[in-house]
Amino acid sequence: MKPAPFRYVAAKNLAQALALKAEHGDEARFLAGGQSLVPTMNFRLTQPALLIDINPLEELAGTRDGESGRLRIGALTRYRTLERDPATARELPLVHEALPHIAHPQIRNRGTIGGNLAHADPASEMPAIVLALGGRLRAHSAKGERWIAAPDFFVGALTTALAPDEMLTEVELPAAPPRSGSCFMEVARRRGDFAIIGVAVTLRLDIDGRCAGARIALCNAADAPLLATAASQSLAGRKIAAAEIDEAADLVRRAVDPPGSIHAGKDFQRHVAGVLTARALAVANERARRER
Repeated sequence: MKPAPFRYVAAKNLAQALALKAEHGDEARFLAGGQSLVPTMNFRLTQPALLIDINPLEELAGTRDGESGRLRIGALTRYRTLERDPATARELPLVHEALPHIAHPQIRNRGTIGGNLAHADPASEMPAIVLALGGRLRAHSAKGERWIAAPDFFVGALTTALAPDEMLTEVELPAAPPRSGSCFMEVARRRGDFAIIGVAVTLRLDIDGRCAGARIALCNAADAPLLATAASQSLAGRKIAAAEIDEAADLVRRAVDPPGSIHAGKDFQRHVAGVLTARALAVANERARRER
């Protein structure tokens, strides 16, 4: 398969890239890692008139400290870089645990965190992880910039809150606080495949060992990455044990609306969502207790 004809521009700076996007709107697409965009172009599911290559914009790659113990990750940061960065394991253990599950090493060598999040595939791991961490995303346009909270960013399948003239330039994630634990688990047919269901959990305990906050997010559980709000809130203020975990897992099973496929029906996906939620909560709770 070959893509439809298009014009190609390698951006010299961010201002040029944003000006071109403002001029061409939905007819232009940004090229980062290209691991999702190029295949869809080859199948002619996507037919941009203009391809704006932002790989020369080195200022959009790498990590830096944000405010109040938060880590900012440039949109052009490769998964390979995050996987090998000691700061990821130290500050973002949930991301560190999930990275080996994302596609294959060859894909992670080229794929970027910004491209993945902007693509917004509901079966992808990173959107659910950003939801579980309570992250926010920075969008730039020729007119200015804005921050978008993760729950507001993911609108639907392959759809985000980005305007036609905006570029995702950065994601900000909170570093793991004291007395906190996290866990990522997924079930896939083969290592590197999209998950049948994936679950990302973060929780924090107070000095008495009660849950001071929890977030449970899932991938491939709905038409967008899903934050299981009721299940997360059910744990607040309680000491987490088997009964609390079972209750949260049951609330997750009720909340999900998985797409189903030839590999896994809806009922099976709901069952897996509950099982993985229970297992991930147990692990995250144990990790948080070790941090006390």
